[in-house]
Amino acid sequence: FSGGWRMRIELAKILLRHPDVLLLDEPTNHLDIESIQWLEQFLVQSAKAVVLVSHDRAFINNVTNRTLEITCGRVEDYKVRYDEYLVLRKERREQQLRAYENQQKEIADIKAFIDRFRYQATKAVQVQQRIKQLEKIVPIEVDEVDNSAMRLKFPPCLRSGDYPIICDNVRKEYPSRLVFEKVDMTIKRGEKVAFVGKNGEGKSTLVKCIMNEIPFDGNLKIGHNVQIGYFAQNQAQLLDENLTIFETIDQVAKGEMRLRINDLLGAFMFGGEISEKKVKVLSGGERSRLAMIRLLLEPVNLLILDEPTNHLDITSKEVLKEAIKAFDGTAIIVSHDREFLDGLVSKVYEFGGGKVREHLGGIYDYLRAHNAETIQESLSKTSTNTVASILENTVNAKQEAVAQSALGAVSYAEHKEQQKRIRKTQRAVEDSEKKIAKMEKRKAELDELLMSAENASNMKLVTEYTDLQRHLDKENEQWLALSEALEALQNE
Repeated sequence: FSGGWRMRIELAKILLRHPDVLLLDEPTNHLDIESIQWLEQFLVQSAKAVVLVSHDRAFINNVTNRTLEITCGRVEDYKVRYDEYLVLRKERREQQLRAYENQQKEIADIKAFIDRFRYQATKAVQVQQRIKQLEKIVPIEVDEVDNSAMRLKFPPCLRSGDYPIICDNVRKEYPSRLVFEKVDMTIKRGEKVAFVGKNGEGKSTLVKCIMNEIPFDGNLKIGHNVQIGYFAQNQAQLLDENLTIFETIDQVAKGEMRLRINDLLGAFMFGGEISEKKVKVLSGGERSRLAMIRLLLEPVNLLILDEPTNHLDITSKEVLKEAIKAFDGTAIIVSHDREFLDGLVSKVYEFGGGKVREHLGGIYDYLRAHNAETIQESLSKTSTNTVASILENTVNAKQEAVAQSALGAVSYAEHKEQQKRIRKTQRAVEDSEKKIAKMEKRKAELDELLMSAENASNMKLVTEYTDLQRHLDKENEQWLALSEALEALQNE
């Protein structure tokens, strides 16, 4: 088995153990879209705790209801989904900046007072008070700047012909099996298209045919003036191991980008002293990221990217996605990352059953057209050879057996109704937690305001604080009641 298949088998073994807590580190890296959707539904319906490390934005949005951010050496806890966390984080950083600016002004004023009256005997007491006040000030830290705002622009390149790729009756077969046949495909200049499908259905194989790396039958024409930029995992092996990360990029950067190399490296997790590391000491994932950065600086008019997001974090993905959206050439993207493909591609080629089918529209248009928004619908269209279908058949059988034996005379239909009540109560708990978080945030703001002498007797603020505390106590009681109800439902 390949490394990817071994990872999927290990994931299947873990899920079948039914642990109380699941710790999953990048579980979607080696799964196709259908398997990812199946795993989403499994985790959402599970009453067990899940701790998830992932850079798949769509996956974490669909699965999680709490986000932990590690920043400035601290862990910040947001009791909301990822998209809501982004909004709260932006608000929080703006508050930090305002508080930081106010603190810097306060420090400057105190220092100015000390410098002005340091040698005046009549002001000695006040100066000493200011010095002590200065010593007690705890510096406000501001979260690191989000590099996702960085914008990349591909170097200018010759205009390609109207049709960079034309496939006519292309066929690829190995002695043991047929990969695909009768592939007819025309990709126009400027189009961004996705290759999707289950693992092993020929997506990367067709890419290798386009790159003329393997033999095939049929006609495959590369258009006039086409200059290809190709990214696959093995491209990382072509890097010069004796160069540093910075030198590798400095070799290909041109014009304005040469002045922004450090920003570019930072956006792809190579910031600071890391940029001076030699290529030969980098891990496989780090080399892949470096090869991706190098490709972004090459003058090409056809991008072919095979699983470009596997070793990128969410910020790096956003930088790459925006760069491709602004790219005026043609792009072929092999990916299982729905969030990355969403809004990027306008056509989807589906690989499966030895065929390649064209679907106009974006990735979610394709999924909706195939009733694949829920994994149960998606799996009804897949073969039993995928990990997803193996997991579904085995896990569902186990779940039903456990449900029937545990519930005795209670029917499985009633068990499903019970699960529905659990999910409804879970949502109520989450809503209550959001309200509490919002009120606690405002309470902290009022605490800070009321600490200043000028606001200490502000009755409007005092009244708001008192009312807020009363509502917060009430909401905490509501949350406790809902949590106990949820626990009771889960233990029935």
